[in-house]
Amino acid sequence: MQRWILLGLIAAAIAAFFLFDLGQYLTLDQLKARQAELAIFRAEHPGLLAVGYLLIYILVTALSLPGATLMTLAGGAVFGVWQGLLLVSFASSIGATLAFLVARFLLGDWVQSRFHDRLTAINEGIERDGAFYLFSLRLVPLFPFFVINLVMGLTPIRTWTFYWVSQVGMLAGTAVYVNAGTQLAQIDSLGGIVSPSLLVSFALLGLFPLVARKGLEWIKHRRGIEGSV
Repeated sequence: MQRWILLGLIAAAIAAFFLFDLGQYLTLDQLKARQAELAIFRAEHPGLLAVGYLLIYILVTALSLPGATLMTLAGGAVFGVWQGLLLVSFASSIGATLAFLVARFLLGDWVQSRFHDRLTAINEGIERDGAFYLFSLRLVPLFPFFVINLVMGLTPIRTWTFYWVSQVGMLAGTAVYVNAGTQLAQIDSLGGIVSPSLLVSFALLGLFPLVARKGLEWIKHRRGIEGSV
């Protein structure tokens, strides 16, 4: 019963977002047009704006709604690099964890019971390398983060591990977008924030944890063989 109530509330919230066309406020043009107004409001009510921004960002991320990238840019445009980075880092991580928990609560048991045999190897891999695997996914901005949030909720990875690895893993990408937000006037499209070379750099950085882990395992294995000789 609780699952159906939660599912109904989430569906209603998502439907309201699209029904009332709230996405129109989460566009680059809207942010540019209202940047001056937000700056004035921040000067008059800095704490209120920060809390409001934090809650809206968490809600957008938790419901997997479109607009997280724009919200990150807004963090840099309105709050500056350091405060924006702090707010976005915690808001995105908390929101991602809520989405993770929703997926686990609504679908986790059903998926695991329905596809238990097929998921055995995946579950074992997540239990063994879950933190490293998630860290590599978070560092690579080639995968939609909302997909990672939902899929990870269907695995046995611990909630606390998911949270802190997500926060650390998303920090580099968050810093790039928040910093871009401080130069809002020069941004013409969301696709132009990061260059292909930067995406390649993130991809290589994302592969590093897995390569390092396998390298350590190989070294331990070789030492074990040499020690037994």
